[in-house]
Amino acid sequence: MMRISAIVPVWNGRALLERLLATLRAQTCPASELIVVDNGSEDDAPEVARQAGARVIAMGRNAGFAAAVNRGIHESRGEWIAVLNSDVELAPDYFQRLTQARGWFGTGRILSAACEGQIDATFDATCRGGTSWRAGSGRPDGPPFHTRREIWSAPWTAALFRAELFQEVGVLEESFESYLEDIDFGLRCAKAGRAGEYLPDAVARHHGSAALGRWHPETVRRISRNQVFLLARHYPEKLMVGWMWRIVVAQALWGAVAWRHGAATAWWRGKLQGLREYTPTRAKSEPFDPELLEQTLCDYERQIRGLQHVTGMDPYWRMYFLLTGGGAK
Repeated sequence: MMRISAIVPVWNGRALLERLLATLRAQTCPASELIVVDNGSEDDAPEVARQAGARVIAMGRNAGFAAAVNRGIHESRGEWIAVLNSDVELAPDYFQRLTQARGWFGTGRILSAACEGQIDATFDATCRGGTSWRAGSGRPDGPPFHTRREIWSAPWTAALFRAELFQEVGVLEESFESYLEDIDFGLRCAKAGRAGEYLPDAVARHHGSAALGRWHPETVRRISRNQVFLLARHYPEKLMVGWMWRIVVAQALWGAVAWRHGAATAWWRGKLQGLREYTPTRAKSEPFDPELLEQTLCDYERQIRGLQHVTGMDPYWRMYFLLTGGGAK
């Protein structure tokens, strides 16, 4: 039997963690070790994990999702490494189905726990403007999301990776703290030619943004900053210049969405921080080959536009494609 190490970063949320632990115990292909990395919880979530047989690693503070996951990866011993948000619930055959993934990693069809029949996440796709879409998020579950497909980027909400992948492409970039660190990892997978697979028959449910909230100012600040970090880390100078209009449009439209949710100040603070740290971030990074990045992101845009077309265009993506000439053909 394959050895699976399950890593769960946690920051408070005892009740949700208990529900996840119950679904882990019910797996038909159970994890051989459970590592809970505590980001300075103020409730008794760590004790609940210990009682469930988990090895609890205390970070001593809220070091962010990326640092907690990386610590768990370094401590793990399995051939496969599952990374799970503490607010997900897994179908009993979730791990068993993901181990059938062709390639280096797998993720399933993650449904919203709050809204019956609604997609929370499937896979991630990034446009040339440097913003990303969690494919299907907020859409009704249905046939467009029931097809297996090769992917470069998986949400780390409930994903399974071959342990050797982290030796190939590295672990999460800790400067991101939380949010978009999985997009950064996916771009590195694309750069290295290490694809994974989306398997819709593997089903999980996600309570979503249980720690802070989707439009909490700190969430928005980090996402806004990390969007700049993605550009600094992966976009070669040639494409930064050639795609400047797309980048301005994508970033400004996301700012407009943040403004509509009362988070414009947080968006602006994040952008300023990202720009201040742009040069040192770029100096320690290795951008894509221009041809490979263009191929990767044009393919992403085709997927975004195709799924948006059949499930209904979001205002954000309608405006992005309208203002940038219709997207990749």
